[in-house]
Amino acid sequence: MKNRKNFFGAISMAAMVALTGCSDDTDNTSGLPDQPGGDTEETTASAAFVLATSVQDGDKTANVLLTASSLDEGSVSPVGNGLVNDGATEWVFYQDSYLYALTYNQGNAGTTRSYVLDKEDEMTARSAEYKVSRFTSFGQYGQYLLSASTGDGLSAYADANGNLPRMFLLTYLDVKAETAVSSDSQDVNSYMSENFLGNGEYVMLSGFEEANGKMYSGLVAMGLSPYGSAIEGGRYILPGNEDLVKTESGGTGGGSYEKGELSGTQYPNECWVAIFDNEKLSGRTLLRTDKISYPCGRYRSQYYQTVWAADNGDVYVFSSSYAKTLTDPRQQTTLPAGVVRIKAGTTEFDPNYYYDLEAQASGCSFLRCWHAGGNYFLLRMYDRPFSQTGYVANRLAVFNGDTGRLTFVTGLPASDTISDFGKMPYVADGHIYMPVVTSSGYPAIYKINPATATATRGLEVQVNTVTAVGRLTANN
Repeated sequence: MKNRKNFFGAISMAAMVALTGCSDDTDNTSGLPDQPGGDTEETTASAAFVLATSVQDGDKTANVLLTASSLDEGSVSPVGNGLVNDGATEWVFYQDSYLYALTYNQGNAGTTRSYVLDKEDEMTARSAEYKVSRFTSFGQYGQYLLSASTGDGLSAYADANGNLPRMFLLTYLDVKAETAVSSDSQDVNSYMSENFLGNGEYVMLSGFEEANGKMYSGLVAMGLSPYGSAIEGGRYILPGNEDLVKTESGGTGGGSYEKGELSGTQYPNECWVAIFDNEKLSGRTLLRTDKISYPCGRYRSQYYQTVWAADNGDVYVFSSSYAKTLTDPRQQTTLPAGVVRIKAGTTEFDPNYYYDLEAQASGCSFLRCWHAGGNYFLLRMYDRPFSQTGYVANRLAVFNGDTGRLTFVTGLPASDTISDFGKMPYVADGHIYMPVVTSSGYPAIYKINPATATATRGLEVQVNTVTAVGRLTANN
């Protein structure tokens, strides 16, 4: 196998410039799992597998969308192949028709656009380009891709001290119409995040899952905003927590806070899920359990979806128990990473369903999880407990929703050589396809049998990283 150093010795920046030139022909910028797929050994002329990749040479990077006819074998190179683009924070496949590049830029508005496979089986950018507001989570419902964050509401709702309530800030990308519309922040009933659970705290939405004609979203309680902590002279500050209220503003990025804010939930041993009637957050039903902590995976300012529907409509709710990493014991959860279930057609947690994931993983938790077909779920696992330092998410495991068993995937490269995985797997024909990036050699797509939790090496991708993989049919 040719290593990366030799590869970049062979491919000059002139070749990368030539690749970049290909983008002049077009207007340039957890994929969703469970895409409809065909036989992965060979696709027809009207479909191709698409890989979001990046190639580096020194301080120069080219982001390239590559196509391949198979994920099970062979190799693919960016030389003379692919569409150079501006990259993305998250690549999202909408069914088998569109690929979206959701971009998050340091908390500022990002540029988002979508791509299709044309009748020549080549990737091309669609015409519309969007300015999507900062997002901390995303998902899909009906004809929309949704991105969400929580931020300040309108000045009309300020309290006597000028504190603004927090509201849900959503962007709706209409996939087929190629339009982007922001949520109406004046609709207080639907979009108000303050006191969403009745305990005074504001919440973040973590993911959007369509199931049983409804939209499910994990709720992450964030503590008290300056607006919430000031209500009735501190009504919602629990006794003994007064010192948790910030006396001045500080922090950076996802860890920033404001003066008067109680940053971080006071209820770390609770999990809440909202069931909405539609994407407008109407007709909500709130579900609570104390079997697991809040439902999300977390990395910096991103809240990864951990609420997923199985093929039979049952909704599984995972918690990584990220609150274990908080510094103050009053805000740390005592609950292990675990999973509960909402049976299809019900609006309550199944009282007889709970599994302790840490007990099956030597005390380790997970970073992200995805539905992987049937009642299977794929988890990106950490290598050591949160109680230790230096933990990295360099292992995969399969959770069987029927048996409650968590099984680590075998057949992957040694975990200490794995530097990254794709951000979303591709699922087809009863198998999971996951990009695996190692510290030496090229990345490859590994085919995982969820029933046996065994992986086999498939397509080699001659790049530095592979962020996402999926399948598109040609847009005629």
